[in-house]
Amino acid sequence: MPSLENRQFIEIEKPIKDLVDELKELRHKAEKNPKIDYSATIQQLEQSILDKRNEITQHLTSWQKVQLSRHPDRPYTLKYIDKMCTNFVELYGDRGVKDDKAMVGGFAQLEGETVMVIGQQKGINTKMRQLRNFGMANPEGYRKALRLMKLAEKFNKPVITLIDTPGAFPGLEAEERGQGEAIARNIYEMIRLKVPVICVVIGEGASGGALGIGVGDKVLMLENTWYTVISPESCSSILWRSWDKKEVAAEQLKLTPEHMYKFGIVDGIVPEPAGGAHWDYDAAAQMLKKELIPILQELKTRAPEDRINQRIERYSKMGFWDEL
Repeated sequence: MPSLENRQFIEIEKPIKDLVDELKELRHKAEKNPKIDYSATIQQLEQSILDKRNEITQHLTSWQKVQLSRHPDRPYTLKYIDKMCTNFVELYGDRGVKDDKAMVGGFAQLEGETVMVIGQQKGINTKMRQLRNFGMANPEGYRKALRLMKLAEKFNKPVITLIDTPGAFPGLEAEERGQGEAIARNIYEMIRLKVPVICVVIGEGASGGALGIGVGDKVLMLENTWYTVISPESCSSILWRSWDKKEVAAEQLKLTPEHMYKFGIVDGIVPEPAGGAHWDYDAAAQMLKKELIPILQELKTRAPEDRINQRIERYSKMGFWDEL
C-alpha cells in the first residue's frame, strides 16, 4: 500500500491529511536534529491519525461511501487475489474476440482449496486505467468470465467473483458486439451453475456491469462500497439534468451495504480496516478471507440441485412493492 508520503486524500479525509502533513514535518525535523527526541510526539500523532480514521468512517453519508469506494488508493481485484490467495494462474481471452483487460480471472488456492476467482480490475495509474478501461468490461469480458465459470464447473471448483465497476462499457462498439446479450447470458448461466458461487462487492457495484458477475448463492458487500442500478451522477443527470444533485440521488437510491442488507439483496457486510480498505491491504484481504472460508465450507455441503433451486428462489423473490 502507498506510504504516508505517497498517499492520496479525498475530500472527507482532509482532517487526516492535516495530521499526516504535521507528522511528515515532525519526522523531517527528527532527521535534521537527531539529538532531540521527538518519538513521544510522533507516537501521539500516529495515534491521532488512527483515531481520526476511525472517527471519519463512523457516520458516513451515502455519497461519502460512494467517494470512499472510488478512493484512488483502494485495493482492486488483483490486489485481493494477491493478498488472500496463493498459486494464482491468470487465464485470458473469450475464445472469440480478444482478452478484455477490464475483467481478470483464473484458478487460485484459498486456504489450500482450489477456486476460480473472477473480477473487474481498475488501473493503479493513468496508463493502467486506460489499459483496463477504468474497470468497464466489454462483451468479451463477460464472455471471458462465463468461459472461466464453465471451466470451474467442469472441474467442480467453487467460483468467487469480486465486483468493482462503474458499469459495463457503454461504447458503440460494445453494443455492436452484444453487450446486453452477454450480461443477460451470464445472469442466466450463473443461476444454473452447479458449483458454489460467492459474489463480493469490493468497490463500485453499478448497473448490469455488476450483475454480469453478480449472481450467486451468497452476495457480500465490503463496508465502504455501494450497489445499485445507476451511479448517483447519472441518476442526477437524468432526473435533474445536472450532476449537482448527486448527493441527493445517492441518498434516494439507498445504495449502501446497510440498505442492501435490509432489502435482502446481500447476505452480509464485510468490515474494513479503520478509515477504509485503502489504509491496510493485508488487513482488508484477511477480513474478507475470514468471511469467505466458512461460507465456502457451508455451500459445499449442499447438493448442486439444491443450490440451483435456492438461487432461483432467492432472485425470484427480490424486490417489494405496494399495489394501490
